[in-house]
Amino acid sequence: MESKFSIFPPSPNLCNFLILVFFSFAPSPSLSHFSFNFYATSCPAAELMVSNTVRSASANDPTIPGKLLRLLFHDCFVEGCDASVLLQGNGTERSDPANTSLGGFSVIDAAKRAGGPAFQIPTGRRDGRISNSANVRPNIVDTSFTMDEMIKLFNSKGAHTIGLAHCSAFSDRFQQDSKGNLTLIGTSLDTTYAQELIKKCPAGGSSTSITVGNDPETSFVFDNQYYSNLLAHKGLFQSDSVLVEDGRTRKQVEELQLVRKAFSRVGGIHS
Repeated sequence: MESKFSIFPPSPNLCNFLILVFFSFAPSPSLSHFSFNFYATSCPAAELMVSNTVRSASANDPTIPGKLLRLLFHDCFVEGCDASVLLQGNGTERSDPANTSLGGFSVIDAAKRAGGPAFQIPTGRRDGRISNSANVRPNIVDTSFTMDEMIKLFNSKGAHTIGLAHCSAFSDRFQQDSKGNLTLIGTSLDTTYAQELIKKCPAGGSSTSITVGNDPETSFVFDNQYYSNLLAHKGLFQSDSVLVEDGRTRKQVEELQLVRKAFSRVGGIHS
C-alpha cells in the first residue's frame, strides 16, 4: 500500500496520511533513502494515528487545515521539509518574526503522543537539527512581493485558498489620512471588498488579534474559488493581485479558475 497524506477530513474513499508526516519524512532533492510505506514494519499504525489526530483536530477547529498548510510551507522553504521549524530557542526559525504567528503545533504534539486531497510521498526523512532564523526571510514569500521576486524565489526551490490572515499582512494596501481614515492604494483591489477589509481591520489594520479569511468566499474549503477571486480583484495580498496583473501568470489564473473538477477529484475538501 502506497503512503499518502491529506490535510483535511477526507471522504471515505480516500487513503489518509496527514500533513504532519510531511514535516519529518518528506522527500529531499535525493530520494534514494525514501520509500512508500516506510513504516509498514517498524510502526504499521503510524499513518492511521496521525490521520486520526488531524481529522479530530480539524473537526473541532476549522482553522487547523489552513494553519498546517502554512506551517508546511514555512518549514519546507527553509532548509527543506525537515521539521526544523518545530525547534524552539533563541535564533531558531520559529523565533523569526515571520514565523511567530504560525499555528498548529499542538496538533503535531498530539500526533506524536499517540479529506481531502491526498498524494503519494516517499517517507523516511529524519528530523533536521539545524534551525536558523537568518535563513527564514531569504526563503519565504512576503505578501508584498512583486511577480519578479516570487518567480525568482520559486525557481530557486523548484495560494491562498484556505486559512486566515492578520490585518498587518495586507495593511500595505491602504493608507491612513490625517483624520485616521483608511483609503485604498491603487486600483488592483475591488473597492467593495476593500471597504469590507477596512471595516474588519480598523485603526490602520495593524491589529495582531484580528484575522480575515484569505479567500473571502470559501475560507474553510480547499477549492479553486481563489482564482475566481483574483479575476474579480479580490486577492487579499499584493502578491495575490500581481498574479492577474502580470501577463506571465494571468493565463494560468484563468485556466485554474475553470478546473473545478481537478480540485474535487482529490477530495472535494472541506475543513
